[in-house]
Amino acid sequence: MQVSSLNEVKIYSLSCGKSLPEWLSDRKKRALQKKDVDIRRRIELIQDFEMPTVCTTIKVSKDGQYILATGTYKPRVRCYDTYQLSLKFERCLDSEVVTFETLSDDYSKIVFLHNDRYIEFHSQSGFYYKTRIPKFGRDFSYHYPSCDLYFVGASSEVYRLNLEQGRYLNPLQTDAAENNVCDINSVHGLFATGTIEGRVECWDPRTRGRVGVLDCALSSVTADSEINSLPTISALKFNGALTMAVGTSTGQVLLYDLRSDKPLLVKDHQYGLPIKSVHFQDSLDLILSADSRIIKMWNKNSGKIFTSLEPEHDLNDVCLYPNSGMLLTANEAPKMGIYYVPVLGPAPRWCSFLDNLTEELEENPESTVYDDYKFVTKKDLENLGLTHLIGSPFLRAYMHGFFMDIRLYHKVKLMVNPFAYEEYRKDKIRQKIEETRAQRVQLKKLPKVNKELALKLIEEEEEKQKSTWKKKVKSLPNILTDDRFKVMFENPDFQVDEESEEFRLLNPLVSKISEKRKKKLRLLEQQELHGKEEEEEPEGKPSDAESSESSDDEKDWVAEVRKQRRLLQQEEKVKRQEQLREDQQTVLKPQFYEIKAGEEFRSFKDSATKQKLMNKTLEDRLKLEAKNGTLSVSDTTVGSKQLTFTLKKCNQLAQGG
Repeated sequence: MQVSSLNEVKIYSLSCGKSLPEWLSDRKKRALQKKDVDIRRRIELIQDFEMPTVCTTIKVSKDGQYILATGTYKPRVRCYDTYQLSLKFERCLDSEVVTFETLSDDYSKIVFLHNDRYIEFHSQSGFYYKTRIPKFGRDFSYHYPSCDLYFVGASSEVYRLNLEQGRYLNPLQTDAAENNVCDINSVHGLFATGTIEGRVECWDPRTRGRVGVLDCALSSVTADSEINSLPTISALKFNGALTMAVGTSTGQVLLYDLRSDKPLLVKDHQYGLPIKSVHFQDSLDLILSADSRIIKMWNKNSGKIFTSLEPEHDLNDVCLYPNSGMLLTANEAPKMGIYYVPVLGPAPRWCSFLDNLTEELEENPESTVYDDYKFVTKKDLENLGLTHLIGSPFLRAYMHGFFMDIRLYHKVKLMVNPFAYEEYRKDKIRQKIEETRAQRVQLKKLPKVNKELALKLIEEEEEKQKSTWKKKVKSLPNILTDDRFKVMFENPDFQVDEESEEFRLLNPLVSKISEKRKKKLRLLEQQELHGKEEEEEPEGKPSDAESSESSDDEKDWVAEVRKQRRLLQQEEKVKRQEQLREDQQTVLKPQFYEIKAGEEFRSFKDSATKQKLMNKTLEDRLKLEAKNGTLSVSDTTVGSKQLTFTLKKCNQLAQGG
């Protein structure tokens, strides 16, 4: 049994527990129950409370003795007797069931609406009668005073089938294109249908006339809700004479008083999934609304969340057992869910022992399926040398592998690798030795290019490691070990030029710090040449002196920046003086140009040619310039076009003046 708690409300899942494979015989199952404590303590409230594949709908008879559920595959209906805690009967059907209803207090009169437009009637003995409606049905309700069945579906008409006369009556003509759900108020007999346009139409069965229309789509849109499509009506439920709850396809639940066209309360599930079902819990004034993912229980007066339940599988239908705290769910899984919430009410009479049992239960995690079996693939069997067992009772084929007993798996694995513990022990010893070696002083191997930069990065990495040991901060990856920056320490083209102006402006303290680093570099090169393993301190200075110098350098940062700027200004001034001196020494001589033979002199002021060129389009001008060779068009790396113009030199005769 699994226990969950939200808002201090405990919810007990009675359907979860250790499952046994279906291929086991009854004899082996009984043997496992004797040996395994978990299986023996498992709570199986109703025997075989599951479907072969998927359960679609689930309901409780009016007397509370029988639980009926439909599912696939193959389409079938199962009836469980709660007094016997077992399956009473199972009947297979021709097609899948959309919904069904019990007309009697027990299971003796059942009506099924199929997805192929057929309506099937069952009696206590079995199949009784089958008929068909003109359009595909989606929901139906039974009006007890007149014995009429109201069917809604993919049509604007509401079909009426009178069970007393055994014939169809005139349908009700609605203004909607299609109708999704319907319900009849048990107090005054008002019939309501929900449309795909987001409206609820209310009809009086006595006069067969429409008495009101509610526009729920417009009322469901609030300031906090995000709606991308038209809200259609997906759930409808009456409570008493004046209260009605409407669920929309966009995940909102609207609570109405029939005397007003404005909702009293709008509750959003915040999932955007269609509301599957809505139920009222009168003892605590709660509303239970469910979509395919979650069941929410909230107060109908304030809208405050009471608790919520999120099953493992998607939900198809939810049924509240009358006058109790038990919930039954139809899931997209073989197992049907049974949940017990003690706050909602006592346990049903047929399982009253739950009230005493839940007081002693503690929250336990859900156990995995097939705990006593190990799933192995064919490759695993080859590694274990068990391929000869394929086809034997020791292996059960499942999906792309096999199930085998977990005890056999551990024994074979121990026989195949008996020295696993020794290898594990050696690995641990090797890790300890590597950790102690890492703490020793190691000789730094610097690259061939940018040695000073590499030494700077190594020193920064050591400082980061010291700070991470104190502050326990996660360190960032080092550039030296990153393959993306490997070329920077191998290619000589990436060598840093320390004499450039940019480097000197960006590194104003390079004069003092670089001197110390260069001394350290010379010391490391000497160690590499002589093969020394111990690292000596440069110039015999202690580490305290170096740390004090580094602090002094940080204080003199502004002075060094000013000093570098003055030096750069002086160098620029000296360069300008030298350039001026060279310009004064040079003597300019007149140059004459001669027109070559065969060439014609053209003036710059050829207005006629320019006027013709200006009248042409940009495309013609570009083609002309490309033909003359003065224009080149190329694609750039960012995907745009680049135009390049070149001016041709032509010898022209300078005119006097």
